[in-house]
Amino acid sequence: MAGLIKREDIDEVRQRTDIKEVVDGYVTLKGAGLGTWKGLCPFHDERSPSFTVRPQVGRYHCFGCGEDGDVIAFVQKQDHSSFHEAVEKLAARIGYELRYEDGGSGPNREEVGRRQRLLDAHKIADEFFRAQLLTPGAAEARNFLHGRGFDRAAAEHFGCGYAPQGWDALLKHLRGRGFTDAELKLTGMFSEGNRGIYDRFRGRLIWPIKDIAGDTIGFGARKLYEDDQGPKYLNTPETTLYKKSQVLYGIDLAKRSIAKDRQLVVVEGYTDVMACHLAGITTAVATCGTAFGTEHIKIARRLLSDDGTGGEVVFTFDGDAAGQKAALRAFEEDQRFTAQTYVAVEPTGADPCDLRLSRGDEAVHALIQSRRPLFEFAIRTTLKQFNLDTVEGRVQGLKASVPVVAAIRDASTRTGYCQALTGWLGMPDPNEVLRLVTAAVKRGDTGRPAASGHPQAGKAAQPGAAQPGGPGVAAGPSSGAVPSYHGPDPRDPVASMERQALEVALQQPSLLAGAVWDRFADARFATPAFQAVHDAMRATGPGQAAGDPVRWVEHVMHEVPEPLRPLVSELAVVPLPAHTEEAVLKYCRDILSRLFELQITRVKADKMGQLQRLDPAADPETYQRLNRELMMLEMERRALRAEA
Repeated sequence: MAGLIKREDIDEVRQRTDIKEVVDGYVTLKGAGLGTWKGLCPFHDERSPSFTVRPQVGRYHCFGCGEDGDVIAFVQKQDHSSFHEAVEKLAARIGYELRYEDGGSGPNREEVGRRQRLLDAHKIADEFFRAQLLTPGAAEARNFLHGRGFDRAAAEHFGCGYAPQGWDALLKHLRGRGFTDAELKLTGMFSEGNRGIYDRFRGRLIWPIKDIAGDTIGFGARKLYEDDQGPKYLNTPETTLYKKSQVLYGIDLAKRSIAKDRQLVVVEGYTDVMACHLAGITTAVATCGTAFGTEHIKIARRLLSDDGTGGEVVFTFDGDAAGQKAALRAFEEDQRFTAQTYVAVEPTGADPCDLRLSRGDEAVHALIQSRRPLFEFAIRTTLKQFNLDTVEGRVQGLKASVPVVAAIRDASTRTGYCQALTGWLGMPDPNEVLRLVTAAVKRGDTGRPAASGHPQAGKAAQPGAAQPGGPGVAAGPSSGAVPSYHGPDPRDPVASMERQALEVALQQPSLLAGAVWDRFADARFATPAFQAVHDAMRATGPGQAAGDPVRWVEHVMHEVPEPLRPLVSELAVVPLPAHTEEAVLKYCRDILSRLFELQITRVKADKMGQLQRLDPAADPETYQRLNRELMMLEMERRALRAEA
């Protein structure tokens, strides 16, 4: 069982990982000055690039939406993974073996290597199937797609492919790429008979099934030929990569829209996902041969930021008995969400693919817009079993519906549905339903197994993740006094110089050595937000400043007040106005000299004020001391000018 990853190993992974190489896998980056890279932000829509990456300090910052963080935070947000999962993924990427607290364990090198081989085999198989779709032998597969309204561009977008007829086309291809039969047996892409292994998918239309990070982990295959004796749809069996209870088809394409729109649409098949996305419902996913269950909910809640502040899950089911049964199964899991859950059922029984084909994209949108709360659907479906025109039918309907209403965890919602049920049954006494439901709740008669692990109302922050806020926004109320940091006047030359000094100190900490550190530590900043960042640097200490810039920034991030973490991230990645190493060093030294000269000027002004208020005859010693100190300060100021 995995334990907590050792803190020093987390730091090591962060330091060793090139954030640019990781971000490059998601964002097209272009050089924007020395050591700075820019691209279109993956976290919000924009036309001009404002997403900035500084590999030297190991951080990114979007100057458009304010998203920021280190390489671990980036992987968390992009893959919608936990902090633990992100660190393990990055460790595997660089071949670093993590250690765990309390005797826990994680994937060892051998396991990581085996998993990577399986992923490589799936990637090559995915490419093979896609290429086969363009061959003459795949005409039936292309006809199938065309008949359901999908052109070549749609097939390419969703990675559709074709498994050739025959027994060993894929087998030969993967053997030729260096995979052993022992490895191929573990992929789930092959069956085994008396004469060895052979292709599991033959003469079928193929859909790649990917995990949330976009890695192919399995395949779904649709029968095309009458002489195929297999099922209409055939999926990869359970493997170390493919766990159907944790897989949602289309999640790799939908994850960004789900997170942005805070909506998840659950449909029933591959072509339904395709139809929804092409119609503009880009939040659609489908389960793969299993009901929407607990593991799927974990993924969904992570994507939706399911913290009680909004969001919706829409289940679409066929209007037949099987579809209604599936909807009621969904009801059993419903209250693991804090998001509102709905059901959208097409009365004619048409699925999203059929709707798009027969009535266009607007019909798919209309289906989603027709959604009804899942509670209402469950209760009304229960009532449909009885003849409510008779007294006996109404009594039976009431008895059957009470446990369903009692299953609603939220007391206010439960009371509301008691009133609704009273109206649907046409009962004269509204308190009767409430009394029966309340009694059922006390008895624990909720009509289904009680769900455990009810989600918390708030989302816990991941270790090391920066929280929202900034220097221009007052911190929210809390149990302790939290200072408010107001943004500086951008026209103020002193504030501008202080900001530049902090940019230099964060990005070029090696310059803060010896006497320079002493001068820097003694500096005072007029802008409260900048002074707080400076205090965090002093608390971090000269030892960290002299070391690796990635760790230096990370330590400052931990020391600074939480509302100012985005500011530190911004200061750490903003490009310095120089295009060569020599120019950067000169600029940094000039800025630090200006900071130190400003400090000297401030101290001189204080001492001049003391001197002017002093009576030389009454206190000649203090008068002489202040004059000597003023002279020393002026000499120090001139020396700084000479160094610059």
